[in-house]
Amino acid sequence: MEAYNAGWLSILPPVIAIVLALVTKEVFFSLMLGVLSGTFIYAVGTGAENVVMSTVEVAFETMTKKVDFNIIIFCSLLGALVYVVFLAGGSRAYGRWASKRIKTKRAALLSTSGLGITIFIDDYFNCLTIGTVMTPVTDTLKVSRAKLAYIIDATAAPICIIAPVSSWAAAVGSSLASTGAFESDFGAFVSTIPYNFYALLSIIMVFAVCCFNIDFGPMARSEAKAEQGNLGNVGNSAQAQAEVSQKGTIAEMVVPILALVIFACLGFLYNGGYWGNDPKYHTIAAALGNCTASKGLVWASFGALTVAFIQFVPRGLVSMKAFLDGCIEGMKAMLPANVILVLAWTISGVCRDLLSTPVFVEQAVTGGGLSAGFLPAIVFLVAAFLSFSTGTAWGTFGILIPIVVPVAQALDPQLLVVTLSATLAGSVFGDHSSPISDTTILSSAGAGCDHIEHVSTQLPYALVVAISCFVGYCVAGLTHGSLLPSFLAGLVTLAVAVFVLHKISVNRMRAAANG
Repeated sequence: MEAYNAGWLSILPPVIAIVLALVTKEVFFSLMLGVLSGTFIYAVGTGAENVVMSTVEVAFETMTKKVDFNIIIFCSLLGALVYVVFLAGGSRAYGRWASKRIKTKRAALLSTSGLGITIFIDDYFNCLTIGTVMTPVTDTLKVSRAKLAYIIDATAAPICIIAPVSSWAAAVGSSLASTGAFESDFGAFVSTIPYNFYALLSIIMVFAVCCFNIDFGPMARSEAKAEQGNLGNVGNSAQAQAEVSQKGTIAEMVVPILALVIFACLGFLYNGGYWGNDPKYHTIAAALGNCTASKGLVWASFGALTVAFIQFVPRGLVSMKAFLDGCIEGMKAMLPANVILVLAWTISGVCRDLLSTPVFVEQAVTGGGLSAGFLPAIVFLVAAFLSFSTGTAWGTFGILIPIVVPVAQALDPQLLVVTLSATLAGSVFGDHSSPISDTTILSSAGAGCDHIEHVSTQLPYALVVAISCFVGYCVAGLTHGSLLPSFLAGLVTLAVAVFVLHKISVNRMRAAANG
């Protein structure tokens, strides 16, 4: 199928999907309607003889091309692993063990954040693993699933984009290499880290929320409900009725998860050629940069499930039939997340491949007569809007980096690194907060939180950070890339905004309680 230049109409499908999802709370219907609206625009624009049939045909043809089956299999196998660990009594035993050591909500939230920062190799791995490990602890201490999902999400993409050894660093490096403007793509990536205000301020925001119990907007309501016992978790009726082993120990949780981590690291290295014939990949950084992370995750989840089988079945913790049935139930529990992922990938593919969204963005960036002083801030806004609309950070910086590098070099070479950082920061904003972002979807699934509740509760936090970043990039542009004043401007804006919003939320909660 040939691309059709739809102009501003190319961003209409994700806008329809996002607005409908937030208004109706029906994410499947909203995403499917967004996909069909995009293929309808394509059918009309290309002059299809049968517009109705072409709309449907193109929608499902795009869907089959855009599905990443490795991620679908990984999610399904991880769902199976989580379920059989529950059956073996591992989740219950870990919850009892952790509750004796992590006795306050603050400690539970900080532990979750710390774990999120530790797992920086890949965002998908981060999202699902942390939810599995920390849910028993946060449930015991009445942390809402919405807040758990926010912490998982805010320590996934924002951490990976500033980790030199990660799948994200490799993706950015490949985009930088395509410009031919840098002697060292890795060095160029590292130089963007101090200026990636969205990632840095998101991490600061997370620790502020954890340490000072800062809640505002819909999150405050979710936390208030959690205090009353309504955690907002998405129930699993099969799990609730399942017979759980009383002989399970903490090892039934720790060993499979540890196996998952080890197998994932080994899978990344093997897939990246660490033990291959090409010596240029015989370093950890080079192998990680060359790997296809999704393949390594599939191998890791299968390996961890195999370890769980060997650990549980011969010891009689779970019968073979119960183990196999549990695998099916765990896979079924991941079905909603998998369907949302497929629809999100499809709508992104419709915009990028069929409606020529990159062409529209390039025209918007290069044809506006930009002032050098406001280049970083404007690029940040463009990247944030594009990533939020399409739900992909990698696609966004893949589109924008080849565009903004020559623009920055022409307007003010001193702002090249800052502008690149603004591109990456805006890209991460959408990946972190968009309802159709894969990491947002997986964070909801990992925390067992309703997807729309996760989106609506974390969006105010993400927007506050984004506004603070915009201020920081304005200062950076006007000071020719001076780091200290620009970062401080963003940090002060964040602190003031959070303080004011928290005060407003507290006053409203008191008024509601007294009224």
